[in-house]
This record gives sequence, structure tokens and C-alpha cells, in this order.
Amino acid sequence: MTAYSYQLYGSRNNPPLDRTLAMLAAAGYRETEGYGGVYADPQATRAAHDAAGLTMPSAHFSLDLLTNDSKIAIETAQALGVSSIYAPHLAEAERPTDGPGYRAFADQLETLARTYGAAGFHFGWHNHAFEFAALDDGTVPMKVILDHAPSIGWEADIAWIVRGKADPFQWLAAYQDRVSAIHIKDIAPVGECLDEDGWADVGYGTMEWPALMNAVAGAPVKHFVMEHDKPNDDARFARRSIDYLKTI
Repeated sequence: MTAYSYQLYGSRNNPPLDRTLAMLAAAGYRETEGYGGVYADPQATRAAHDAAGLTMPSAHFSLDLLTNDSKIAIETAQALGVSSIYAPHLAEAERPTDGPGYRAFADQLETLARTYGAAGFHFGWHNHAFEFAALDDGTVPMKVILDHAPSIGWEADIAWIVRGKADPFQWLAAYQDRVSAIHIKDIAPVGECLDEDGWADVGYGTMEWPALMNAVAGAPVKHFVMEHDKPNDDARFARRSIDYLKTI
């Protein structure tokens, strides 16, 4: 049976953490994925997970922290019991504008993979939509990232691939052996869920999740992470989404 995880960013506006973890455990989750907002006191966050019967095997850490303070990142991840670290985003102002720039960025990620691999962690990149839009010179950033950083894993945020106007089935097939985690999220029909940035509870939107789960069946996926970037009711999202996934 799949041990579903939950990206805690989705409950950032619904403190305290103890409430969130109790809600997740009651809904049937066994794992969480961390983000910067829960790292202020790693020992307390770990204790709260222990009390709820949950673990945090994967976590997002900012590129700045990963690059400039690996000691803090490693100590935080170790305290939380994390085994997979993912760099989650590249700010728009920092994004390269051509192929050579993205090859240099891929080199940076490859260096991070070696650093955190030596410390016992799996390291990977988490995509958004921008990586799938071709640049003026024809470069597709995601292809460069995966091809030129061969040691990194890929946390495939599949709904963002769709929002990037790419075919998730083609990408998952082409890089199946690199997919170490997936983000499970859904896109609302046009004009719906506008107060939630157009995201929907999983199974209540337009994503083809039965087929997509089949598409990753042969990939080395270790973390199946439920995510909603802006739920207006995080408990409803968490409950309805995991209940839906259990049916497929």
C-alpha cells in the first residue's frame, strides 16, 4: 500500500503544526514533506511528528541555504529524519536566459548532489512550469537540468508540467529512471476555484490521475506527495484527496 505524504506548505495558513499533523494522521497520511516554515526548531518539529505517528522522509530546502550553508541544511535534515532533499524553486530574477546559463545552473545542481550525497542524502530538483517553456535560443530548461546534472533525482510536480503546456506522459516516459518523487495535485476546470489559484482537490479537477499513476508505476518513486498551493480548507483538501487516491 502506498504511504502518501503531504507537503506541509499547503497548511502554512492553518497553524499550529500539531493540529495539522493530527488532521493528517486521522485522514490516513503516514508522511509529510517539509518546507522552510517548519524548520525553526527541528527538534520540536520532529517531536510533533513522532507524537502524531508521522515521519518526514522528504523536504524542500532553498537553493540559497543548500548552496551557502550546507552545514545548517544537513543538521536540520538529520534532526528531522529526512532522507531526500529537494531544491524547490528558482526565482524569476535568477533564471538563466539561454542554454549556457542553464548548463551552468545544472552544474550547480550536480555539485549539490555530490555534497548532499556524500552526507547520505538523495538530492533532487522540484519543477514548476517555467522549466518547460522553450527559451529564445530553443533551450528547454528542464531537459538541460536533467541531461547535464546526471546525479540528481527529479521530484516531478506533474500539474506544473501541464501548466507549463508540456505533455507529462512524454516527460515521465523519457526520464522515468530519474523520478524519485511526485507531487500529486490537480488543476480546476477553467473559471473554477479562482480563490485557490485554480488548483483543485485531487480527483476533483482535470488531471488524469489514474493514467498518471500508471505512468510512474515503473519509476523509482519513493515519495508520493499530496500538494495544494492555496487550499481554502486544508483539511477538506487532505481528506478528499487521499480518499480519492485510495480508489485508484
